[in-house]
Amino acid sequence: MAIKITDECINCGACEPECPNNAIYDAGVSWRFAEGTNLSGVIDFGDGTTLDADEEQVALSDEVYYIVSDKCTECVGFHDEPQCAAVCPVDCCVDDEDIRETEEELLAKKAWLHGE
Repeated sequence: MAIKITDECINCGACEPECPNNAIYDAGVSWRFAEGTNLSGVIDFGDGTTLDADEEQVALSDEVYYIVSDKCTECVGFHDEPQCAAVCPVDCCVDDEDIRETEEELLAKKAWLHGE
């Protein structure tokens, strides 16, 4: 599964620098797959979907920090626990019950993001 940030977020920003995949963004800030990863040029999601890794994507929230689930690996392969949740002072970085991934899937995502 991925991690999500709930609307209890106080926008302190403690989580953002902790993410090894650069999957966390401030409210209203656009994002790119290329940011914090080794992805570049046209990327393939394996299901027929492709897009430019450098293409600006629309912010997922304009009220609180947010996590891009396609970039979130729950810190698998980097740390023993999700670092955003570990540093969040209000415990608003929680499991996203709508996105379930196995450890193998998370490791594969890490490899895809970082070219390993």
